[in-house]
Amino acid sequence: MSALVFRLRNVPDDEAQDIRDLLDENQLEWFETTAGNWGIAMPALWLTHSCDVARARALIDQYQQARRLRLREELEHNTAAGLQPRLVDRLVERPFACLGIFAFCAFLLYVTLWPFVRLALPGNH
Repeated sequence: MSALVFRLRNVPDDEAQDIRDLLDENQLEWFETTAGNWGIAMPALWLTHSCDVARARALIDQYQQARRLRLREELEHNTAAGLQPRLVDRLVERPFACLGIFAFCAFLLYVTLWPFVRLALPGNH
């Protein structure tokens, strides 16, 4: 009987491909399901034989631990070297998108607080 071994929703493409390669390298039989036409099904990697789940999970856990350490080291290196983008860099890169987000947040704040402000004004009781 098949068994779920790895969910693919919100997983970066490079990580998903690495997991596929890892399963292939260790000669584990697997298949993939997609999210379907409407994106409501569960995209995942499944093992054909449920007896291989423990071995596959151990391999995947080991891979993810190494990936996490590698990405953390890259982030620390990029931050120390000044290569990691800062908030100011992102604002300069996309000024209209940032302005739109700020305007939307201000609108939500206004809509949320205006009824309470009106109640606090004199003569509106």
